[in-house]
Amino acid sequence: MPQWPQVFIVFVVFCGGCFLESSVAHGAVDLSASDTKTVKRLPQAIIIGVKKGGTRALLEYLRLHPNISAPGPEVHFFDRYHDRGLNWYRGSKCVDEVSGRFLAVCGEQTAAKNRRPKSNAADDDGEQMTIEKTPCYFVKREVPARIHRMSSAIKLIVVVRDPSTRAISDYTQSFSKGRTKRSFDEMLFHDGKEKINERWSAVRIGMYAKHLSKWLPYFPLEQIHFVNGEELINNPVNEMQAVERFLGLPSFISDDHFNFNATKGFPCVKRRHTDTDFRCLGATKGRTHPSLSARTLQLLNQFYARHNKLFYEMTGRDFGWPEKL
Repeated sequence: MPQWPQVFIVFVVFCGGCFLESSVAHGAVDLSASDTKTVKRLPQAIIIGVKKGGTRALLEYLRLHPNISAPGPEVHFFDRYHDRGLNWYRGSKCVDEVSGRFLAVCGEQTAAKNRRPKSNAADDDGEQMTIEKTPCYFVKREVPARIHRMSSAIKLIVVVRDPSTRAISDYTQSFSKGRTKRSFDEMLFHDGKEKINERWSAVRIGMYAKHLSKWLPYFPLEQIHFVNGEELINNPVNEMQAVERFLGLPSFISDDHFNFNATKGFPCVKRRHTDTDFRCLGATKGRTHPSLSARTLQLLNQFYARHNKLFYEMTGRDFGWPEKL
């Protein structure tokens, strides 16, 4: 019997639908004896959620580690491109044919624009861990089974954030990109009444327990690590050291890598100890949120209270998100 590669998943929550069409998509990974590069061509870690929870920050912080290799753009194999099969996933559009490493640009991008993520000497020893980030995996109903077919040994990391703040951040991004011109309250409430619109994606993503329940039939909690999105900003070293331990990485990330930027409200990072400058997340991070009424915040917090309580019970961890003002 072939041995499935061990893959690690990183979660921090949203998106649409996909269909299984090919025989490869329906089956498990085909690791023939002649396919010696297969294990290298599949990621050992995947950041799968949640949207606007801190996935970009988590990826950038993980890339500080010399044993991590990760493409920047989202691959979307398990939700958008799964019908193309695992051969495509580990093929030339996503992976360097020589090294087996994921390219920094994948999906529909042309080969001319593809470039490899930076690597180091650990590549030659097979010690470097490859990570993919696609936050919308967490909320896609079909994704858990698809990933489980590839590897039942996958480890999951979920980055979660106060769902009320996450919803506001989600709306702020959509508004800034011109996807909506309606106010937050107009999107949040049904017909101007004080009833939360649960069908609005910005609200639905934050119902973490509902989404997590789709993963637990496939992966036990022992394979899932939860990152506190607030602490990832306020105390990144503690959160990243916990991630290092979970992924089995040698301890590397320290206080020397971070400098908090009060203007952006996020830590900036120094990739090497010899660097003199800290690199901050892009201009799209740390957008100013709209001013909301105390009543709107109270209703939003009260709506999430029961969902948060169930999530705490499922994970065995109280994140301390507010139930009311």
